[in-house]
Amino acid sequence: MHSATVTETRRVVYDDATVRGFVWASVIWGAIGLLVGLVIALQLSFPFLSFDTSWLTFGRLRPLHTNAVIFALVGNMMFAGVYYSTQRLLKTRMASDLLSKVHLWGWQLIILGAAVTLPLGITQSKEYAELEWFLDIAVVLVWVAFAVNFFWSLAIRNEKNLYVAIWFYISTVLTIAVLYIVNNLSLPITGTKSYGVFAGAQDALTQWWYGHNAVAFFLTTPILGIMYYFLPKAAERPIFSYRLSIVHFWALVFIYIWAGPHHLLNTALPDWAQSLGMLFSLMLWAPSWGGMLNGLLTLRGAYHKVRTDPVLKFFVAGVTFYGMATFEGPLLSIKAVSGLAHYTDWIIGHVHSGALGWNGFMAAGMFYWLVPKLYGTKLHSTKLADYHFWLGMIGILIYVAAMWVSGISQGLMWRAETADGGLQYTDWSAMLNSQQMMYYVRSIGGGLYLVGWLLMAYNLVVTAISGRAVTVESEVSVTRTEVAPGEPSTLGILGSKPVVISVIGMVAATMFAMPSIGLAVLGLVLLLGVVAFAAGMLFKSTHQGRHTWHERIEARPLAFTLLTLLAVVVGGVYELLPGLVTDKAVPLAANGEMCVKPYTALELTGRDIYVREGCYVCHSQMIRPFREEQLRYGAPSRIEESMWDHPFQWGSKRTGPDLARVGTKYNEAWHWDHMQNPRAVFPASIMPAYPWLYGDRADQAIAGDKMAVLKKLGTPYSDEQLQAAVADYKGQAATVVGNLASQGKTGADPDSEIVALIAYLMRLGRNLEPVKGQASLQGGK
Repeated sequence: MHSATVTETRRVVYDDATVRGFVWASVIWGAIGLLVGLVIALQLSFPFLSFDTSWLTFGRLRPLHTNAVIFALVGNMMFAGVYYSTQRLLKTRMASDLLSKVHLWGWQLIILGAAVTLPLGITQSKEYAELEWFLDIAVVLVWVAFAVNFFWSLAIRNEKNLYVAIWFYISTVLTIAVLYIVNNLSLPITGTKSYGVFAGAQDALTQWWYGHNAVAFFLTTPILGIMYYFLPKAAERPIFSYRLSIVHFWALVFIYIWAGPHHLLNTALPDWAQSLGMLFSLMLWAPSWGGMLNGLLTLRGAYHKVRTDPVLKFFVAGVTFYGMATFEGPLLSIKAVSGLAHYTDWIIGHVHSGALGWNGFMAAGMFYWLVPKLYGTKLHSTKLADYHFWLGMIGILIYVAAMWVSGISQGLMWRAETADGGLQYTDWSAMLNSQQMMYYVRSIGGGLYLVGWLLMAYNLVVTAISGRAVTVESEVSVTRTEVAPGEPSTLGILGSKPVVISVIGMVAATMFAMPSIGLAVLGLVLLLGVVAFAAGMLFKSTHQGRHTWHERIEARPLAFTLLTLLAVVVGGVYELLPGLVTDKAVPLAANGEMCVKPYTALELTGRDIYVREGCYVCHSQMIRPFREEQLRYGAPSRIEESMWDHPFQWGSKRTGPDLARVGTKYNEAWHWDHMQNPRAVFPASIMPAYPWLYGDRADQAIAGDKMAVLKKLGTPYSDEQLQAAVADYKGQAATVVGNLASQGKTGADPDSEIVALIAYLMRLGRNLEPVKGQASLQGGK
């Protein structure tokens, strides 16, 4: 039985003003983000470029650079592409002009807020999630406005089936909302300070579940959607394979969400979580390369255009960089390779090949195609666009190559041993400075890329000036289909055989990671098998006629959205839930006291200063179970050592050495001198000085408030400790000042920030008393 159809014609006026706004925001913020990146690259060769100024240090500017590139350059470019293509693919204007404006200007205000707060040290210190709680709320509200507008537009669409680009947009809107909210759950202390609800290993697992999938669903899936729309448009060819796009989409959104733990290989994270992340990361090779090939093979019969069309040059290069990055990512997720590469410059090269090679080139290609159409004119200069391409290509290639050489050299030098079993390289500054030539090359590469971006900005501005903003009106044919009797409902589609069988497969796959619940899972699989059989008998009609099952769900946005949400959430639940619900086992010493005691009021204040200054950007606090790391730093880190850390400080880069045991290595006077003038301690050091810490006073009054919030989150502070917080602070500060005086550093102000920071640094590595038992804290937070 066939469905009845009715065809009518409608006039649609597209909202391209919002698209223009996002395009120019991406171009402007992108230039700023790239400039900041060049400055911090130069600071690694010329540390005086921080000018002894707090808001110009590497630790404060590096989060600004990453946020500007991810959320300002790529984010605005992504929104421009989504708004432009969604309206054309759905044959309708976005549902609400007001929500579009809220999204456009709200997002720019958030970026402006980040540009102000991050250099001021107002940060959560979680990679790609540094923004504090008040900006997090703004992000959620603006994202909700975007999501409502997007799904509302789906509901009023004039095109029945959803094209593949829309599938990827749906996955982005849903998954980023889940990721951002869960990872940024926190309790505020003041208007600019909060503590996340997770701590230690739980926080690490949650953070990299978010961090990895922010790359997946903010920097990858929406840009793939843009590829699926703009590349065929520019090449004037249909997408190579519709079937491959189906496999690409579903495999990618399901597998990607599991791979976060590969950022924590060889750490104190439980082995099952590490193995899970490594396995699914290796599986990502297939769908990622499927998408790359689908994009490149779309150019069959049109490769000759690449020689003369700068748009296709950028698209082809961008998709190729996507293939390179998604080959290198799984490679780096292998434990042995990660053991060499993690914490080194190799990771920096990998990240930039994706962000600048994949995202940056796709952005440039889209802008060169889009801006002339938005202003009803031709591109001002194809030659300038070609110059941009070659400057950007040469720049990113020498950047990545330099980081490969530097990173592999660092990994090998860290583990090199002498014939008698000692470390061959013991001087950290000497090892770091042996790579200075590569740092110069990195800066040159970044500079070339920035010059190319500025050429593009000039080219686009002149193009826009030569035309005028156009309002596009289009006559669209609307086909209304009346559902015939016997057609399956949305619920029927969700209960159909393909869905049920897929669920069975997902549940069975989880048995690998969680054998302890194998019997329960096996029972669930058998139950679902019965349901699948019943569903197959009930919904046989889903395969009748010329329509495939997937075409049916493409015509049902609600069903498609729910299935996408299922594919995404199942991995997150299985990855995070075991670690979050497990009670914390607190090791006890022989006298019955906790081996890992919560931070004192002074140490907690010092830790917050450590976070504010971005010390985590260059230093890890995680000694891996490798012989060379034990020789260099001490005993491997234990999972319980960071159990009270809100947020965790395991780090992801070692520009400086690991600090997990630094409190047992140096005295207070050493830290005093090192923070005041690092080159007085290590002449070749590239660390900036922190002179403001010696004059600025720490806020003692809120120490008790901080401890009270942490108590709500599960840290075992007593009421007496909270009441005596300020007194204890003063008492320990006096002790630190006394130790400094005995070591020849007289006149220290006990209220200064440097005293609090020294107290925290002296605490690191002092939780190593023999373990005699365990106590369990309920709640696991």
